[in-house]
Order: sequence, then C-alpha cells, then structure tokens
Amino acid sequence: MQPDPTACAHETPALPAGRPAAEILTELKALRTADAPTRGGRTFAYVYDAGREGLDELAAEAYAAYATVNGLDPTVFPSVARLENDLVGAAAALLGAPPGAQGTFTSGGTESILLAVKTARDHARSTRGVTDPQLVLPSTAHAAFHKAAAYLGLEPVVVPVDPVTYKANPTAMAAAITPRTALVVASAPSYAHGVIDPVARIAEAAAEHEVLCHVDACIGGWLLPYLRRAGRTVEPFDFSLPGVTSISVDLHKYGYADKGASVVLYRNAELRRHQYFAHAGWPGYPVVNPTVQGTKSAGLLAQAWAVLQHIGEDGYTALAARVAEASDHLLEGLRTTPDIHILGEPEAGLVAFTVLTSATPDRPSGTPDLSLLLHLADEMRVRGWYLQPQLSFDGLPPNLHLTLTPATVDRVEALLTDLPEALATARTLPPATADPALTDLAATLDPDTLTPEDVAGILAFAGLGEGGGLPERMAPVLFLLDALPGRLKERLLTEFVGSVFRPRTP
Repeated sequence: MQPDPTACAHETPALPAGRPAAEILTELKALRTADAPTRGGRTFAYVYDAGREGLDELAAEAYAAYATVNGLDPTVFPSVARLENDLVGAAAALLGAPPGAQGTFTSGGTESILLAVKTARDHARSTRGVTDPQLVLPSTAHAAFHKAAAYLGLEPVVVPVDPVTYKANPTAMAAAITPRTALVVASAPSYAHGVIDPVARIAEAAAEHEVLCHVDACIGGWLLPYLRRAGRTVEPFDFSLPGVTSISVDLHKYGYADKGASVVLYRNAELRRHQYFAHAGWPGYPVVNPTVQGTKSAGLLAQAWAVLQHIGEDGYTALAARVAEASDHLLEGLRTTPDIHILGEPEAGLVAFTVLTSATPDRPSGTPDLSLLLHLADEMRVRGWYLQPQLSFDGLPPNLHLTLTPATVDRVEALLTDLPEALATARTLPPATADPALTDLAATLDPDTLTPEDVAGILAFAGLGEGGGLPERMAPVLFLLDALPGRLKERLLTEFVGSVFRPRTP
C-alpha cells in the first residue's frame, strides 16, 4: 500500500482530543492571575472601571444574547440596526450634532480614526481633486492617526505643541494647512497629557480653508459633556463649533462598556458616505461595509447598548462627578509632593506628571529626571500600582500617566501615601544608565537593514531577550529605549512584540 501523501499534515495534533468545560474555564482563570487587575482602581491605564456593582454581569449577559448574531448584514438581523441607531443617536445628541448628522458603531478608537481619515481622504479627492493628501495634526495627537496615514497613503504634517501647556498651537496649525490638506486634527483631550486642544480656533482655521476637521474625543467625548452637567467648566469642543466635521468617541472608556466599542460621527450623511466600502464586481453577494470589519459579532454592540441604557443620564453625571473628585484630590496631593511636577492643566480624567531633580541654588526648579521617574514607576508597581511610563519626545519631558475613573476615588489617598515612600526608595537606587557605546552605535544604524541577529542582540542587551519575557524592573530597559532614535525604537519594539506572539506547539 502506498502511503497517503497528505497524512503527514496532521501527524502532530493541532488540538487536544477534547477537554471538559470546567477544566478549560479553570485554566482561563489561572492565566488571568498574571495580568494587571482590571477592577479595583489600582491600574491607572488601559482600563475604565465605573465601580458599579452588577455592570460587568449585565454587559456579559447582553454580549451572550447577541454573540452569535452577525453584524455584517442588518437586513438579515434588523436588531443590529436598531441597537446601532440608538447608540449613534445618543452620541450625536450628547455631542451637539445638527439634524442630519450620521455615524457608525466601530470596534474602538483606532477604527473610528481610520474611518474618519479615509472619509477625509476620499472627500478631498472627490471635491478638490487632491491626489497626494496631507494630514495636519499636533505632535500630541494619538498614534492611531499615524497608523491611518500609513495604511491610507496620507502624509502626516506634525505641528509641535506649546511646551508649557502641551496644547496644540492654533496659529501653527493654521499655517500648516495647504491645498493638499485633507484633514486637520484636534484632541479633546490628548491622551499623553490630558489637556484639551483649542478646538474652536483650530476648527475655525480648517473651515476658512474649506478643509475637514476631526476632533479625537475618544477619551473625553463621553465624559466632558457630563462633567459640564455636573457643574464643571468645559470649553466647546464638539459639533456646536461649525468647523468640526467629525468626532470619534469611545464607549469603552468613560461610557464604561466593555472593549471594543466606539462611535465615529459626521456632520452630515454626505461625509459619512465616503467612509463606506461597496463592491459588486465579484460573483458573490454585493458587499457594503460601513467599517473596516465585515463579519463581526453583534455582542459588543449589544453590551454597549445595555450599559448605556442602564447607567443613563443621571448615572453618567454622577460618575463624571466622581472622576472630577478623584482628579481634584490627586492633583492637590501631587502638587504638595516634593519634586513632582504636573504637566499642563489636566481637564478630563487623565493626569501626567514628571519627577524633577531636587532643587539647588543653581537649578531652583529642578529638571526632569528620567532615571528617577522610571525607578518610581517600578517601586509603585511593587506596591501594587500600575502607572504608565511615557518617554521623552521632541523636547516634551518623560512622565507617568494616570487614568482616573470612578473606582479610583477611594484609592487616591492610598496612592498618595505610597508615592513619597516609593520616591524615597527610588532615590536610593543606582541611576539607570544607557551604555554610551550602544547609543553611539545606534545613531549609525539603519533600522530597515538590520538583520534578525542584529535585532536579537540589541534586544538581549536591552533586557528583552528571546521568549518575550519582561524583566522584573523596567527602568533600565525604558531608559535605554528613551536614548534610542525613534525609528530604531520602533523596529526593536516591533521585534519584541513579535517575539511575544509566537505560536505554542500543543
């Protein structure tokens, strides 16, 4: 008998023969023990915790009810259109959209931004004949805009921000607009520093040049209106400004839905039409995709709808007030902590601060101390807190970033108690350093021509060796990364993340 030539394809089983459900769930729960906690208010990045009992259970049940529904075709599943129209309508009403405004539910802020940039690109092409479009954005705009530009073939025109306020400079932004500009961007607030750009002046400049203006309100869009309702002063940033033509707002941030839930809004249907992809030039069913995704579970849509319906207007107002309370308390404590310097004037739940060298007669205000800052982040993590390190960029200082949520209100005092102790310990540690020989060498390297062996050697030197494991203390690694040129840093991080995501053999 001749051997079956296809038999070798499955000599090693791809999966186990089958495992009991209880055993699988136990393993999943065990895997979570190494993760940062998503509830309880001690993780000050990546998670948004309303601190409301029963909300997670509601979201899970709503997701389960729609997990098998395909959001691809609302003519087959009309409930999908009903839920999305409710969500988009709520976002439009909250953000001052005029009659006729349109929008789409997406998988997150990155997809919302991708769609807004695609819309602007195609609009500029069809209305002004722009074939080599540019994207004008402040240096603090989210990296998703650069991703969109890379994917969609736009040239980013990056405008430095004010080095004191960390806000976009509207005069410089206006000066950067050219006949090639497809879209001008403002943030409300910017992620890095939590400050709101002067949206009114930026949108006015865009309108004067007949260019679209997008407001990235992924973070603030569902918080700022409720802060205003809770009695806080919030400058206009939404569709109440005539020059604003699109807005992105994440429901999985201060809307407290589960991850991936976002909405992108447009001033009118004519703009949104450029977002869609339609194709009838193949023998299958005619395709019309409002978003980047085609087939998608309606579970995320359903859980977001359920959470918004459950919390409601009064609930979101109360939650916004708690975020403001946490922010007030934290900022007051940081301002009285020696050698801590808050960056800008945070306005929307995000706070960034740096650590200064101790003041001397020669340097009465001190200067940012990267080594001390990174050691502080490590020491706070030892104490059960996760504060997100952000490296220096284009003259802007390195800092620690905190995301405040209602769940952090009762944790701020404990954090402020641990912070000086952690800082005192950090001062006793040897300074983090970067090998001068390596940094000199790095300045001569072309990231595009490095071999895998070259990259592996640099990663190993940085403490990010094979297997994707992280060292217990990140200060030495981050200090070295801070010293490297940007493109080399990107290449190394790409290779490191690639080493994390490697298939496991059964």
